[in-house]
Amino acid sequence: MENQDILDLYERVAELMQQMLAAARNGDWDQLTMLESRCSAEVAMIRRGDVPLQALSAVGRERKTRLIEKILQDDREIRDLTQPWMTQLSALMNNAGTERKLARTYGSNAGY
Repeated sequence: MENQDILDLYERVAELMQQMLAAARNGDWDQLTMLESRCSAEVAMIRRGDVPLQALSAVGRERKTRLIEKILQDDREIRDLTQPWMTQLSALMNNAGTERKLARTYGSNAGY
């Protein structure tokens, strides 16, 4: 993979993160999930070593650094936006689980 290919990969990840941030800001959780899957696939290429580490020029290193900083910044904001939703979802799931356990234990007595 050429140096430009490596930078293109980081560009795609940064673009996906930007789209994920927009989806999180809009509360579009389905879109966010779909984009996260695509982003994960791109990141997996880096982790697996599908992208050989080659020496980048000074300009290339600077561009890569800016892209990583932007990716991390967007990731922080996405987490800030999704954390309240995840907490609420977890509470709803716990409440539903508790209700099911109570119904199984005590039965539903609609007549009382």
